Amino acid sequence: MAEPALSETDSDAAGFAVRLRAVSKTYDNGVTALGPLDLDVAKGDFVSLLGPSGCGKSTALRLIAGLGAPSAGTVNVSHRATKMDGRHPIGFVFQEPTLMPWASVRDNVRLPLKLAHAAPAEADRRIEEALAQVGLAEFADAYPRELSGGMKMRVSLARALVTDPDILLLDEPFAALDEITRFRLNNDLLALWRKLHKTVIFVTHSVFESVYLSQRVIVLTARPGRIRAEFRIATAEPRGEEFRTSADYAGYCREVSKALTPSYSGQRSA
Repeated sequence: MAEPALSETDSDAAGFAVRLRAVSKTYDNGVTALGPLDLDVAKGDFVSLLGPSGCGKSTALRLIAGLGAPSAGTVNVSHRATKMDGRHPIGFVFQEPTLMPWASVRDNVRLPLKLAHAAPAEADRRIEEALAQVGLAEFADAYPRELSGGMKMRVSLARALVTDPDILLLDEPFAALDEITRFRLNNDLLALWRKLHKTVIFVTHSVFESVYLSQRVIVLTARPGRIRAEFRIATAEPRGEEFRTSADYAGYCREVSKALTPSYSGQRSA
């Protein structure tokens, strides 16, 4: 079985953060979830993976993160070489916040630094910085039961950012939130991307979210997921609420929806 490679050479040479070549994933039950898939993500890009349930979007993220190995093909991930205490090249935000209910916000964000044996003073500094970045500095001593759904997801985002990753992977993080909260977090995520210059790969089922957030939208087929279409969302930056109500936004949404329709019509039952 091919192993994912965390490489600084192949991808760096071409300016790519992530390169997937002929990647596929077949699980032990015989289900082929993904591929073959070829995907390049340039450093600093914001890319969304869009497709029906079961098409392998989350599987692709897990392979990029090194949380599993592809059945075939190669996964190359470029990152900075560093000896910084507690640093990790990849941050992952899952569909659920997965917070420890007995721990404060501060201690939930501390977890990856604790696992990496980061120095306490450095960890404290980075926790404060991460909470400030997501607008939760004043809630450091709160517990998950005291937080709204949107605030819990902000904690999860802070926990991913606290290791100062080069690449941020987000697996439908806002799907369970109400529309107002989701719009607000979309705007906050875009602001963080502009400020921190991370490479972002974002999984979503929402055409509207993918077009609003992304520089590129990758539409996948039904399982096994392959690239059906790709769209570059060429708009003026920074984007704001005016883009969400613009004719350009509506046009992109129509085109992406049109490309997505065959994926849903061909979707197989799980």
